[in-house]
Amino acid sequence: MERQRATSGLYDHTGYWLRRLSDLVHRAFERELAAHGVTVAQWNVLIALHRGDAQTPLELARFIDIDTGAVTRLVDRLVAKGLVVRLPDPADRRSVRLALTDEAGALIVTLSGLADANDRRFFGALSDDEHRQLRALISRVLAAHDIATPPGWSDR
Repeated sequence: MERQRATSGLYDHTGYWLRRLSDLVHRAFERELAAHGVTVAQWNVLIALHRGDAQTPLELARFIDIDTGAVTRLVDRLVAKGLVVRLPDPADRRSVRLALTDEAGALIVTLSGLADANDRRFFGALSDDEHRQLRALISRVLAAHDIATPPGWSDR
């Protein structure tokens, strides 16, 4: 009788534990945002617009790394909530620019505080040096798959 080789189990895979951690962080933040009528996906749009990381639906799709159809649906919901407006793009009649309303500008201050608190709640278990190391390791793994992280995350 041939002996079976031992196979790795679910709990042996780093990806499984990274997904578990990501799910915990995401769900906690989602609960906090829900009290303000915003989802994590909508927060991604709001903060990207607020910080100037994107101004058009296409730029948003690229920055957040989601398809343009998903961006359109997110923007439609944010427009309906009175948080985003579509403006004509003076450089291209076929395109629109997205802008935050005054209401969104005030809300972002609160939501940004929630995002920071959520990060502290989960990653506050690490020292500052350990947190920098974690970011550098994440950056290295992503870079190996041609995904860039923000300046300051890399150990290079």
